[in-house]
Amino acid sequence: MTTFQSVKLRKGFTLIELIIVVAIIAIIAATVFVALDPGKRLHVSRNSRRWADVTAVAKAVRLYETDNAGLPSGIDLDASSVQMLGTASACPPADCTGVTFPGSNCFVSLTSDLSTYLKGIPLDPLNGTDSNTRYYVNRNGGVITVGACDAEGESAGGSGTAPTISVSQ
Repeated sequence: MTTFQSVKLRKGFTLIELIIVVAIIAIIAATVFVALDPGKRLHVSRNSRRWADVTAVAKAVRLYETDNAGLPSGIDLDASSVQMLGTASACPPADCTGVTFPGSNCFVSLTSDLSTYLKGIPLDPLNGTDSNTRYYVNRNGGVITVGACDAEGESAGGSGTAPTISVSQ
């Protein structure tokens, strides 16, 4: 007579195997998270939005100028006068990098003039409001410059040298 020894088949994983798999997944996830650097991606995406916004406003001003044989009524013709886009009445603090707002005519509202060309005046994605969009416009001779005040450095935490975001047409 032959005897058969019963063999227990193992079903599932041991606790040690599960811990090892979870540890490996955690290491891979941490590596991917660090490699993608979501903080840097936020700064880069906001700066991209600023580039698109200043380009759209500059094109809208030029289209208005072409259609109406002149600039929108609120844009100061003084080449040294830079104006912030918005509806505020008091001049903005001097925190717009490389831009000085001389005189008392610091803000210009182009909402009605450019309504045919823009759905609305864009706002800075981080700090913009209707009263102070954080975008500026300047006319120097026949050149219109539209720029962003709050460009962010594209290193970790918004550090590093911030790009100058402006379009001249």
